[in-house]
Amino acid sequence: MLTAAGCGGSGGSPTIAVQPARQFRLDTIGLRPAGHGVFTFSFRIVQPNGRPLTKFLTGAGPHTGVHVIYVRRDLAELVHHHPRVAADGSVDDRVVFPAPGPYRVVVDVYPQQVTPQPNFQLFTWVNVRGRYRPKPLPAGALTHVVAGYRFTLHGRPRLRAVEPGLLSFTVTGPGGSAARFTTWYGALAHAIFFRAGSLDYFHTHVCAPRATGCTSVLAGAKVTGSSSKPGELRVGVLVPVPGTWRLFLQCRVDGRVLTAPFTLRVR
Repeated sequence: MLTAAGCGGSGGSPTIAVQPARQFRLDTIGLRPAGHGVFTFSFRIVQPNGRPLTKFLTGAGPHTGVHVIYVRRDLAELVHHHPRVAADGSVDDRVVFPAPGPYRVVVDVYPQQVTPQPNFQLFTWVNVRGRYRPKPLPAGALTHVVAGYRFTLHGRPRLRAVEPGLLSFTVTGPGGSAARFTTWYGALAHAIFFRAGSLDYFHTHVCAPRATGCTSVLAGAKVTGSSSKPGELRVGVLVPVPGTWRLFLQCRVDGRVLTAPFTLRVR
């Protein structure tokens, strides 16, 4: 916010004082050991007026509450939670990290008041003790097998920044049959995108036909992922900048949450 603080003498120019922006911030005490490889990440969201945010969107669909995503700096590991928010706005998220190293934490917030924007993100870092061995980003393979389930990306995607696109995936079980998705965190599948190097972030969802609260919006563009048959996912892509992106495609099949990573090039 710019305010005129005063004027100089004859022939002088006005003096402009730039005040710090009033914005939401993340108040966290970091990671606390909770025993046997389990940690608790505790935080609250502080509003511009200094009070904790206590009212969040609720209801059907994935765009509710807070999403907490931990991604390792090399994009080799990811943890995704929708923790419960207490009445006072505090969150205690219990998390098991798959490997040591530095993790960027994304807190994706859906406040009850949807204007001027329906959601926003806050960021911080945590470090999980142990020897960090960064892994090179894998090439753009079209098929990944996770716990015996085969995820296949069909066609060569031609993606552009800030332009909605759709990726076609099939998922089959260990016996070759089409996977049957069950709702997890309000959606049939979650598509979490991080850009290599800068760790820019975007998150879209795949929902059943006629489901509500599933459309993702960026700079006026919209995209909605869908799934109308077992084993088939139409994943929406709408990332903000070009570069190399890592897509973590997550779904729940046969009671198991599966995460299939794909490397994508965006022009």
